Amino acid sequence: MDIETIEKGLYQNGGQLELATFGMGCFWGPEARFGSLPGVMRTRVGFAGGQTAAPTYRKMGDHTETIQIEFDPSIISYTEVLKEFWQNHYTNRDNYKGRQYISLLHYHTEQQHELIAKVKKEMETQLGEEIETEISPFIDFTIAEGRHQKYYLKRYPKALEQLSELYPHQELLADSTFAARLNGFVKGYGTKKGIIDELEQWSIGKAEKLFLIDLFSKMKW
Repeated sequence: MDIETIEKGLYQNGGQLELATFGMGCFWGPEARFGSLPGVMRTRVGFAGGQTAAPTYRKMGDHTETIQIEFDPSIISYTEVLKEFWQNHYTNRDNYKGRQYISLLHYHTEQQHELIAKVKKEMETQLGEEIETEISPFIDFTIAEGRHQKYYLKRYPKALEQLSELYPHQELLADSTFAARLNGFVKGYGTKKGIIDELEQWSIGKAEKLFLIDLFSKMKW
């Protein structure tokens, strides 16, 4: 089985995907959190929001650690993405030193911009405080080095060994929906049953479903 072939079918059948780009502290945790959500098809971590050319983890300059996701709005709405974002990190600027970990939200369309304003008001009422997230139009996103992609999954070398046939090159993990679910699972988001139930609903072939379910069910961590 080839993961690119399996998931190409999933993307083709999943409708039009949307992008969301945001920063909410160290990017490892948010990638795992959002990667566990049904409807989130791809997750990547990187750098955005600054002017420094060619940022890296060691030379980030004025950029912020950022996560970028592609999601199917027929399964998870941008409103739901925003609520997940604001409910799970500090939104007060006093909690941050420098720009590396600030609360940052880039919108990709005017529709996203309008939803941000609407949901922000709702969340301020719910949280009982002013939200100080930096909000601006999306300009650029630089993907982080490979070791930061699916960070928590890569902390399980035994699991990676069992996945080696599916992912002969670790670069394939970065854009994989299945790897996103595994990365969330090992961080403690979602359940084994929940992942299997979702896999059964994926719009891919029966043989591909059975292969992924069997692989996941038998994995040793």
